[in-house]
Amino acid sequence: MSNRSLEQVLQESESPVEMLKSTPDGSYPFPEVPQEVTNWISEQRAWRNTCALANQSHHMTDIWIQGPDALALLSNLGINSFDNFEKWQAKQFVACNSDGYVIGDAVLCYLDDNDFLLTGAPAALNWVQYNAKEMNYDVSIERDDNSHVREGPPKNFRYQIQGPNALEVMKKVTDSPLPEVSFFNFTEFSINGIDFYGLRHSMAGEAGFEIWGPWEDNDEIRVAILEAGEEYGIQELGSKSYASSSVILGWVGSPLPAIYSEGLESYREWLDADSPEAKWSLGGSYDSEEIEDYYVTPMEIGYTKLISLDHDFIGRESLEQKVENPNRTLVTLEWDPADATKIYRSLFEEKSTYKYMDLPVIPWAIEHNDKVVDGGDLIGLSKKACYIVNERRILSLCCINEEYSQEGTEVSIVWGDSSNSPSVESHTETEISATVSPVPYSADNR
Repeated sequence: MSNRSLEQVLQESESPVEMLKSTPDGSYPFPEVPQEVTNWISEQRAWRNTCALANQSHHMTDIWIQGPDALALLSNLGINSFDNFEKWQAKQFVACNSDGYVIGDAVLCYLDDNDFLLTGAPAALNWVQYNAKEMNYDVSIERDDNSHVREGPPKNFRYQIQGPNALEVMKKVTDSPLPEVSFFNFTEFSINGIDFYGLRHSMAGEAGFEIWGPWEDNDEIRVAILEAGEEYGIQELGSKSYASSSVILGWVGSPLPAIYSEGLESYREWLDADSPEAKWSLGGSYDSEEIEDYYVTPMEIGYTKLISLDHDFIGRESLEQKVENPNRTLVTLEWDPADATKIYRSLFEEKSTYKYMDLPVIPWAIEHNDKVVDGGDLIGLSKKACYIVNERRILSLCCINEEYSQEGTEVSIVWGDSSNSPSVESHTETEISATVSPVPYSADNR
């Protein structure tokens, strides 16, 4: 851990935008998990046609929040309603800054009285942990960082089982009959006499579970699931296929934390120079000198239904005004195949190439923003883009002006990169035609 703070790094930079567009760090790497277990094409097909097992044990961070003020802390930071939140339930917890822009989100599980587990990327977890200390809440926080930071194994294993055969695999492998569990509720299961939690969840629009339990049981649980799933065509997912699944569901994933503006200096002093927030790479054709132009509201990334104005929370007043006049909403963009393939064709022609697109996850940066235009006018920002073999298409999630959000609308994506990172090669900017499509893109069978 560095002795320097994020605020010190920021003060030494020309601006937050310059700092994040110059970072040599690329997209978020998945530690300890191979890029491909078999190959990413077969693995993508598995979540649609059979069953897939994703290892989430290493890339996410956990914090356990316990104490009499635990719910008050979460309620003060989350845009969600907590009125009917009960034990054995989970929710997509979303936190904003005082201006109503998203700092981060994570999955919140209500384990027991005054006992919660928050799991996800570090941005939301860091914000909760900081405010617990800063505001003197009567809580204790236990933290288990991801495998980039932690020394030794994680406290818990975490696996996701998804696909049309996922429930059949779980029925076969669990010791007792599979209980009825509503979406985003969880319960206890056992395999070979080993108890663990199972959250009814999925990442690719199919039924599934996310399970977690003590790390020492990791190998036995994994082997048992794979053996039970063999007859159902189970495939383990590598990081490439797993990371591409969220675009189908319409989950943006890791929007830029809205923490780089004035008023949050003390928070940036608390964050160190090695924190993810100090290395949150910005990429794409969009270019603005104002860091606020890269922030998003909950409405822009599909979280309107999670907003509850039934309680006071940080950012409530600003968010209340934004909800009344949302300027952008979330859609899927379906990229024109001919325009997409011209990117690769340029590699074989005697001219400057277009920006290379890796497959299946195309952006190189954590936070990707490509200009979406109509006749040259900026109408939105295309974010996470992935090739999905089941659809034979490149799809991206886009925050787009409301008037362009109707399904079937034709728009253009400006493909290129304005960053200063060494991860970006010399290239020529071009446009790719795209069609506005629904979110989620495919049928939601969860």
